[in-house]
Amino acid sequence: MESMLNKLKSTVTKVTADMTSAVMGNPVTREFEVGRHIASGGPGMSWRIYNGTKKSTKQEVAVFVFDKKIIDRYQKFEKDQIIDSLKKGVQQLTRLRHPRLLTVQHPLEESRDCLAFCTEPVFASLANVLGQWDNLPSPVPTDIKEYKLYDVETKYGLLQVSEGLSFLHSGVKMVHGNLCPENIILNKSGAWKIMGFDFSISSSNPSDAEPKYVCKEWDPNLSPLCLPNPEYVAPEYILSVSCDAASDMYSLGVLIHAVFNEGKPVFQVNKQDIFKSFSRQLDQLSHLSPGVLSQIPEEVRDHVKMLLNITSNVRPDADQMTKIPFFDDVGAMTLQYFDSLFQRDNLQKSQFYKGLPKVLPKLPKRVIIYRILPALASEFVNPDMVPFVLPNVLLIAEECTKEEYVRLVLPDLTPVFKQQEPVQILLIFLQKMDLLLTKTPPEDIKNSVLPMVYRAVEAPSTQIQELCLNIIPTFANLIEYPSMKNALIPRIKSACLKTSSLAVRVNSLVCLGKILEYLDKWYVIDEILPFLQQIPSRETAVLMGILGIYKCTFTHKKLGIPKEHLAGKSLPHLVSLSIDNNLNLNQFNSFMAVIKEMLNRLEAEHKTKLEQLHAMQEQQRSLNITNHMNQSEETKNTPSPATQVRDIDEIFGGSSGSAGVNGKENGSSSTASQPSRVSLTLEEKQRLAKEQEQAAKLRSQQPLAPQSIKPATTTPQAKDLTNSLLNTMTSVNTLSLNSGTRTMPMQGATISTFPAGPTMGGMGTMGVSNGFNSPMGFQAGGMGMGMRPAAPGLYGGMATTTSTPSFSALTQNQSLNQPSKPTDMSALDSLFTSSKPKVSMNQMAPKTAPGATAPSPWINQFGRGQPSQPAPMQATPMGMAGVQGGFGMQANPFFNPQNFSQPSTANTGTMKQSASVNNDLKDLFG
Repeated sequence: MESMLNKLKSTVTKVTADMTSAVMGNPVTREFEVGRHIASGGPGMSWRIYNGTKKSTKQEVAVFVFDKKIIDRYQKFEKDQIIDSLKKGVQQLTRLRHPRLLTVQHPLEESRDCLAFCTEPVFASLANVLGQWDNLPSPVPTDIKEYKLYDVETKYGLLQVSEGLSFLHSGVKMVHGNLCPENIILNKSGAWKIMGFDFSISSSNPSDAEPKYVCKEWDPNLSPLCLPNPEYVAPEYILSVSCDAASDMYSLGVLIHAVFNEGKPVFQVNKQDIFKSFSRQLDQLSHLSPGVLSQIPEEVRDHVKMLLNITSNVRPDADQMTKIPFFDDVGAMTLQYFDSLFQRDNLQKSQFYKGLPKVLPKLPKRVIIYRILPALASEFVNPDMVPFVLPNVLLIAEECTKEEYVRLVLPDLTPVFKQQEPVQILLIFLQKMDLLLTKTPPEDIKNSVLPMVYRAVEAPSTQIQELCLNIIPTFANLIEYPSMKNALIPRIKSACLKTSSLAVRVNSLVCLGKILEYLDKWYVIDEILPFLQQIPSRETAVLMGILGIYKCTFTHKKLGIPKEHLAGKSLPHLVSLSIDNNLNLNQFNSFMAVIKEMLNRLEAEHKTKLEQLHAMQEQQRSLNITNHMNQSEETKNTPSPATQVRDIDEIFGGSSGSAGVNGKENGSSSTASQPSRVSLTLEEKQRLAKEQEQAAKLRSQQPLAPQSIKPATTTPQAKDLTNSLLNTMTSVNTLSLNSGTRTMPMQGATISTFPAGPTMGGMGTMGVSNGFNSPMGFQAGGMGMGMRPAAPGLYGGMATTTSTPSFSALTQNQSLNQPSKPTDMSALDSLFTSSKPKVSMNQMAPKTAPGATAPSPWINQFGRGQPSQPAPMQATPMGMAGVQGGFGMQANPFFNPQNFSQPSTANTGTMKQSASVNNDLKDLFG
């Protein structure tokens, strides 16, 4: 096996080396680059065909090479005969110029080793296609081995050969003399071209009407390369040494037979006894059996039989053959028309191109790509024809693979992308934009296709703009996002704002609405929605287009409008548009439907957010209460502050209304901690130490003595006011000691303890902030407070909702240090405005109005005495300034006492304590 591979390798290497040395020595190689061996042809298949390119222009060519080594076995005079014959054929071909003859690009060049000349690009010879693979590379190229002729190719190929013979016979008065498959070349486009004029015979009297041809007698002793192919030569050429144009027609008949019979001629000729073989052939032709022509199509069978007639006068001439019905095929006629386009004017061409889309589906793909497409592309140099040619080119592009499109179609389309006139070119491209974006490489899309779209959006013609805006959504999914965001969308917005055409403006909005789904959410919110507010016109169609974009953005799953944008920008804009006078009832209803839908979602989202926030606050508050309060067994039987906070929060619908109650609660529970707690935190221990320090300061203070200023007016209740307050204090302390005490963490550096009078509806001492509620107390501006006693039925026993404050530590200290001293109320003088005369508390007490509450005499003693401004008395029982969280005129639940529910009376112990406090209130305020 290895030896066979080595042998094959050496053979290929030797052949390559031989050919390289043979070609490299030829002058042709100075101008042309020789490529690979692709085919063979010519007399005796002696010419090897290579592909090549011209070095200066990179133009593609075919290089025909005859290696002189293949005739080394002949004598020198025979070699010379062969060389002369080959030279004659090439020189004759070079002088003749016709579309049906092979075009020579570079004349014959001879070197010591070879002959070579260059022609138009070639695919193969007809002999190669029909299965004759002599002088081909090994292995045989796949494209040749698998090549099968389509009917339209066969018909049009035979028609081309007939037209070529007609040119030779009528135009130049010449007989080809050796028409056979090896002398028919298929160029790269698939056209059949005639070559091999080695044995051509020109007329001896070309000026006469009847040309006369003189042929040589057949010499069997000559080399086969010096003789025509006997299987395709007419009988009279051999037997009577005569020939004329009809002799070529006989060869055409045999050629037609070979094409439909896999390359086999009508008769096999014995080349050793050529005359006897031809004599026998004459008899067979005289009585031609039907089976001989059975493979030939019926519509041309009779004509072939006439071509094979032994009488030359019966044979049709070349011009007659081009007109037989067999060639009246749509495909063949289409190809023939393409070959004669240069003879047509623009009107004829335009009519032909209009009907071409109906014919293209009937033609084989290979014919379309290699025959029709190049002819169409050649028309791109004529701007007037481009609108007629371009639809056909794009139709062909749809049938091409992406690789074929890039290789065969795109190079011709690239210059057309830049043409702006006539405008139909742009329209056609826009209609096929999905095809272009699908098959064109990204780099070419960026450089050629998208700039054309941008030009269309900015075109001066409104029709072009409208069409472009209508088509863009159909291929928006194929445009890369950066190109759409940075180039396409800004141009659409600019067209909408700058145009004076209502149709362009509306189409711009519709286009934006359709491509929203290909944009990201924040780009739409930041760029598209603000742009809508810049649109100046208020036509109905524009307003509905704006509404449509809002609705699409709002309802799209991927997009959506945040509630902040809804509340701040979208809804105000839509509401202002909805009342435009141009809208009818249905359009207004459409606006209102979208607005209501936006409002509903805004309400739902924000309400959900607040509910979640409230739940988190409640959870945090519960954790703080659990961590900082440890109730005794007796206190557990009464409603806990946490429960009270939750009850009031539920009444207010939030946490903002609980500050006042909790402030009272902390103020009333600020006594020293009892040893009921198992362990204390560091903060609690610090608080206790400060309490002890404060208590020591209190004990060391001088007794308060009232000033003896004669009161302006007196009332029967004035002389007992202080005693009543002290008695109330004693009663409260007694109740507090019975119910137990508790401590709470306090904010601030010191703990202020206030003696509290009878509470009212759960509102007692204020001005203390706790560690888990909104801080509340006396602010820098002072605190004004006005109180009015209310009938017990007004609040429904709300005093039971809080624990009775305890001041046992304070009262015990006072009773020890000053058992018989009257209380000095002058310290509270500073709480009144400076405009009033400064008098003592005892003097002011008798003047207390029925609707006002006397401030506690202990406020200045233990808290910061600041001037206070009485709140104006309104229809409300209480008003407090400086309370955070909105617990003021609006949030105060007492403005609507009916919102309160009657508290449960299950806890009778608490009710009794509260009843005593209410009795004291009656004594104090009457």
